[in-house]
Amino acid sequence: MALDGPAFDRAYRTYAARLRAVAFAVLHDRDAAEDAVHGALTRIWSSGAYRPERGALLPFLIACVRREALDTLRGQKRRHLREVRASADDPIAIDETAAIDPIEARRVRVALDQLPDVQRDVIMRAYFQHRTLLEIARETGTPLGTVKSRLAGGLRRLHTVLSGDHL
Repeated sequence: MALDGPAFDRAYRTYAARLRAVAFAVLHDRDAAEDAVHGALTRIWSSGAYRPERGALLPFLIACVRREALDTLRGQKRRHLREVRASADDPIAIDETAAIDPIEARRVRVALDQLPDVQRDVIMRAYFQHRTLLEIARETGTPLGTVKSRLAGGLRRLHTVLSGDHL
C-alpha cells in the first residue's frame, strides 16, 4: 500500500537536510547525495515500506538512505573498476586511505597491522572496500554472526590502539 503524497511532502521538508547529510557522508558528492535521498524516499513511499508500529520514521529513513547511498557507491566502484580493467593491462591497486591526512593514514595502517588477521580482514572489507557484513560473510564463507563479532572486536581493539589506551 503506497503512502499518501502529503506525508511524503512533510517527511521531505522535515528530514531532507539530515538525510542529505547521511548520504553525503557516504558519497562525498552533493548531487549524488540528493539523488540517493530522492530515490530512497520515492521507493519507501511508492511501496509503503514504512510501518509506524515498528519504530520512529527518522531512523528508518536514515537506514534506507544510507543503504541507497552505499548501493550507489558500490555501483560507482564497480563501473570504475571495469573501466580501469578495460583500459590497463596491469591492475591498479587503489589506496583508500590516500584521501585522508597522510599522518592519520599511517596511524590507521599501523593500528590495523596490530589486529589479528581475521579482524583486520573484516574491517578492511567493510570500511575500505565498502562491503556489507552479509557480503563479507558470503565472500569468506564465514557465518554472519562470526563476521559481526570479528568486526566488533576489531573495532574495539582499533579504538584502544588509536586512543593510546593499550599497554
